[in-house]
Amino acid sequence: MSSCLLEIRDLRKSFRTGVSQVNVLNGINLLVMEGDTIALVGASGAGKSTLLHVIGTLDRPTSGSVFFQGRDVFSLNEGALATFRNRSIGFVFQFHHLLPEFTALENVMMPALISGMAKDEARKAADALLADVGLKHRLDHKPGELSGGEQQRVAIARALVLSPAMLLADEPTGNLDRQTSEEVHELLAGIQRKTGLTLIIVTHNELLAARMGKTIRLVDGRIQENGNP
Repeated sequence: MSSCLLEIRDLRKSFRTGVSQVNVLNGINLLVMEGDTIALVGASGAGKSTLLHVIGTLDRPTSGSVFFQGRDVFSLNEGALATFRNRSIGFVFQFHHLLPEFTALENVMMPALISGMAKDEARKAADALLADVGLKHRLDHKPGELSGGEQQRVAIARALVLSPAMLLADEPTGNLDRQTSEEVHELLAGIQRKTGLTLIIVTHNELLAARMGKTIRLVDGRIQENGNP
């Protein structure tokens, strides 16, 4: 039986714009079990990406708590939080954010090297992951020499190099054509089946959302339940 990986309690996030305050998340409560596949959907501005960024500890909540395997992650100091983020969570964004001066192999190795992994071990892990995503023949190519779909595959491999417990993806196919998007969908689904990791995706793509085990719809910073936010 799966155990709880992530628990969110009364999560709120506000931003200041001049003299006014914008409330983006308005009391989110959520349980995520190990191995869950979740699509976060909703209109633009509903708070999907903000929620994902807080889950991934890229941004701090205004109030509320995020527990990962029972630990309140925002009780950690900045150094410990960065270490947690590096080792436990993988990120894939709409824009791949690859480093243009480095090869595909070097880009995938980067998080492992930052974590202190030996260079030979990092290279071996990155090589295997790039083979898994169908880029064994593109190891030494830089991002500018790769197609959009290939760049996103490199980004996915990079997100997985430290074998995270959870993969967060923010519109991972939003910048790709339909056929390439389908290939990336299949790749993510295959990785999840193979590794059993927890996968949370922000998407406007209803076909991708339908493939996830759960769909969570946000409306005005709240989770919509039974048709009512």
